[in-house]
Amino acid sequence: MPFLSNAEMPYCPGCGHRGVTIALAKAIDALGYDPLDVVIVSDIGCCGLVDGLVNSHTVHGLHGRSPAFAFGVSAGLNNPGKKVIVIMGDGGVTIGLQHILECARRNVPIFVLVQNNFVYGMTGGQISGLSPQRIKDEKMPEEKGVPPFDICELVHRAGGSFAARVILRGDISGILQEAISTNGFSLVEVVQPCVAYGVTKIKEIEDLGYKEIRLVNASPPFRIQKKEKSSLFDGVPRIAERFNSSLQGRMEVLIAGSAGGGVQVAAELFARGAMYCGLNATKKGDFPITVRTGYSTAEVILSRNKVNYTGISSPDVAIITAREGFANVEKRLAPETSIILDKDLEISGIKDAVIGNFREVAGPRNATLCAIAFWVRQSGVIPLDALVESARTHRHAEELVTAILASEKVETLRRSL
Repeated sequence: MPFLSNAEMPYCPGCGHRGVTIALAKAIDALGYDPLDVVIVSDIGCCGLVDGLVNSHTVHGLHGRSPAFAFGVSAGLNNPGKKVIVIMGDGGVTIGLQHILECARRNVPIFVLVQNNFVYGMTGGQISGLSPQRIKDEKMPEEKGVPPFDICELVHRAGGSFAARVILRGDISGILQEAISTNGFSLVEVVQPCVAYGVTKIKEIEDLGYKEIRLVNASPPFRIQKKEKSSLFDGVPRIAERFNSSLQGRMEVLIAGSAGGGVQVAAELFARGAMYCGLNATKKGDFPITVRTGYSTAEVILSRNKVNYTGISSPDVAIITAREGFANVEKRLAPETSIILDKDLEISGIKDAVIGNFREVAGPRNATLCAIAFWVRQSGVIPLDALVESARTHRHAEELVTAILASEKVETLRRSL
């Protein structure tokens, strides 16, 4: 399988990114890499459009932070047979310069491909830390006399194994092959046109005084030294199985309420109650940084088998007790999702739901726990006693147990909204 996919390139006509992408694909194919042995970590900007053009693994990083992310990928793989490649622009280099230098200093075995077209091409042509003096004089006169970074020289002095600068004229796949084959940190700066906001012709780039260079250091690459250590979980006591559950496979429950409404506590108690039944359980919470304002949601997965991913894409059940929570999860509700709603919610567009007076029975703070307890009673997925036992472990045990038992008083109706 070739490295480059058949997808149409989204670059502007005449953009240097097209030629660089083709040269990179040619270099990787010539070196005999299987595309699935390559990880592309792309940066923000026009350079990041490469993600959809290759048949390899891709990760889209934060602006300037792609080298740091690639460091983690490389360390995690710890495999000389794999290749981690960062693709970033001169804007990303400016923002994340320290990440590049740290990778070079440690000689981390990644390849950084810098596409330097002198400007932030995706946001209107602002100058970067790699913009030449003439470009800065035109766009930002107050930068006169402030020299650009020489990223290749910086990488070389930091300790990277290989650094080179080339001007994008003709086929540059040869220098890219050399960089990719380097046993350690390598970087190639490709000086190229930006037909929208920068220099449009190669001859003009040459007139700016750019010199092609190749710098080499002889130093060993960074490698992770693996050590066998005891697991962090070894000292955590296992939750003993005390109850039985009717669940045979997997159940995904989405819980949505308001911040300060006890959603996270209720979800944790529910997950622990499932563990008391011998089930594997995960809980993942989501809420804004504000306190007692906005939404609060939780995803709980119960399963007889190991849970390898804690996210929920299409919930089996959704328990919703506040409008803020509903607004946050509305688009995630599937036609087959069983929906439990508090009667105080004025919501249209839901085909079918069970409506209960949870807030009225248990109060705003414990409405979510009461709704979970109601659903546990109705579904029998775990015994109510398991949820009660879980609540008894909490410092507000009395209040929480009262809310669970109050679910017996809930009045419901089923209707289409």
